[in-house]
Amino acid sequence: MALRPAEKKAIAFLLRHLAYGTAGGFTFGAGLLYFDIAQLRTLAMSSDNPALAIGLLFFGLFITWGSAGMGVGIMSLAEDEN
Repeated sequence: MALRPAEKKAIAFLLRHLAYGTAGGFTFGAGLLYFDIAQLRTLAMSSDNPALAIGLLFFGLFITWGSAGMGVGIMSLAEDEN
């Protein structure tokens, strides 16, 4: 079943805003680890499996920030009627 052009445009719109949100989440997570805020990097690196700890951190950030990015995109579609 092929998508209509309007559906393709809507999916591309959502994916673009999802990418903006995940980029923001990655930047935020990298900042948390780089500056060792709340000693997250120290805690993650001292765990038995640091890759898992950091992966879970970024997974949560991608879900949260990606959803927020899509929400901002959808909310910005509203037109102001005077």
